[in-house]
Amino acid sequence: MRKSLLALLLLAASGLTQAAVELKAGYPERYTVVRGDTLWDISGKFLTKPWKWPEIWHANPQIENPHLIFPGDVLSLVYVGGEPRLMLNRGASRGTIKLSPQVRSTPMAEAIPAIPLEAINAFLLQNRIVDEASQFDSAPYIVAGNAERVVSGAGDRVYARGNFSQDQPAYGIFRQGRTYVDPDTKEFLGINANDIGSGEMVADEGDIATLELSRSTEEVRLGDRLFPTEERPINSTFMPSAPDRDISGVILDVPRGVTQVGQFDVVTINKGKRDGLVEGNVLAVYKTGETVRDRITDEFIKIPDERAGLLMVFRTYDKLSYGLVLAATRQLAVMDKVHNP
Repeated sequence: MRKSLLALLLLAASGLTQAAVELKAGYPERYTVVRGDTLWDISGKFLTKPWKWPEIWHANPQIENPHLIFPGDVLSLVYVGGEPRLMLNRGASRGTIKLSPQVRSTPMAEAIPAIPLEAINAFLLQNRIVDEASQFDSAPYIVAGNAERVVSGAGDRVYARGNFSQDQPAYGIFRQGRTYVDPDTKEFLGINANDIGSGEMVADEGDIATLELSRSTEEVRLGDRLFPTEERPINSTFMPSAPDRDISGVILDVPRGVTQVGQFDVVTINKGKRDGLVEGNVLAVYKTGETVRDRITDEFIKIPDERAGLLMVFRTYDKLSYGLVLAATRQLAVMDKVHNP
């Protein structure tokens, strides 16, 4: 209790309000990172609002690349000159390092992730949003399977028809999913391209290409569309943060087809890059209040929206984003609202 009171007094003396840092009651003085930890888990041990993690690191400019934390590292929350500073000592396998503003090379693959990557791997590597309906209409498509098969799988050969690039040997295979329209403005936002598999072109003649399926998540069917494999960086070291702009949107879809949403489910929201969202932004989820009848006055009234969870944006498109539900106090659903945390 005395330590908590001292912490609050030091924060006030340094001109930092409790709201700016919001240290969690009973935060550990020291914490040793273990394999399986995520940055979100760790920040939740120190802060009541884990997305304010960058503010703790900003208080200590000696720490470079704060999202790169490794198993065995020891984190200590201390006060220097009345200001909170999160100090870092490398684990025994790495040795204790002196924190200084210089470049240090460390394998990023060993760093702990911000969120459970196994929950979003398919969305990082294969799933995508198609911004224009014409992209689906004009994309090459599966026209036949080997030996007149109507369904095919990994290891099979298939035949596709369309315009193929000579320098593009690898293609993802997709099936058109839900078309997203903004519920308020009715603006077309994009189409969910459901990942079916991928294949390598082994021959082509005119507008007919022969592909060998290297991977399939379900049966490849006639009419499935082909898109060139995306060449883009895969970001797996998200930094939890609040959006820079006011965000007011809704959950449009749960791409895996469930209707009730819980922790570690992936959702699609109707806000994207043009709205100021970046990967790592955290949003609060609010259950939309029901409309009920007042039995006394016989009027219909709306129950207030209730905050019910948090999600982190991990992939953004121009008008849409994918987010991972990090916490949910009750079941969430399509059309629940999202706002700044």
